[in-house]
Amino acid sequence: MISIALVGDRSPAVRAHSRVPAILDGLREQEQIDLDAYWIPSPDAEDPAALYGFAGIWLVPGSPYRSEAGAVTAAGTARTAGIPFLGTCGGFQHAMLEFARNVCGMPAARHAENSADHQDDALITELSCSLVGHEGAINLAAGSRIEAMLGAGRTVERYHCSYGVAAGYIDLLAAHGMRFSGHDDAGEVRVAELPGHPFFLATLFQPELHTDGVHPVIRGFAQAVATVRVR
Repeated sequence: MISIALVGDRSPAVRAHSRVPAILDGLREQEQIDLDAYWIPSPDAEDPAALYGFAGIWLVPGSPYRSEAGAVTAAGTARTAGIPFLGTCGGFQHAMLEFARNVCGMPAARHAENSADHQDDALITELSCSLVGHEGAINLAAGSRIEAMLGAGRTVERYHCSYGVAAGYIDLLAAHGMRFSGHDDAGEVRVAELPGHPFFLATLFQPELHTDGVHPVIRGFAQAVATVRVR
């Protein structure tokens, strides 16, 4: 059994959370990868020690998290320790927040959902058009990890999201090494990954909502977890 941390505040009201058992069953049956998943509430994740020993960290949807600091710490622990990481929806947002604060020299970077006084200059800002309940096309960068996993340069994905990276900060994050490898038809960022990391992928869409087998993004994460664990 390979243990992974599911960081988030588990709730029956979050559809992505209710899909996790079926996803784990699918990985076991289709990929012969048996993941033992432990839910780590976001306040507990404030202590990096709560994440030690896990072969992978999955920062799941469900923001606002009870602890922004816990979500940020989860992303940072995975990034710095080389632990395979998947951040989806709110996980994407907080992975970008961690990177901005600790890599890009922006310790005051804010998430507009959690900072009422920083709506105009927030790193993570409300989308001009909410993606709650929407499906949309995404164009994937040639040679990117996500393009390789999906085996195509374009995909249509499902969202339940209202926040994303403010356009004015994209170049700064990219200059420090974050690769934005998926964009919608209007050029808005939808996927990010870190080259050189064993597996660090963040998606604004929710692969958990995919119902035709295990989504390739989640399968890729599980395969990376299994590979790193073997090493």
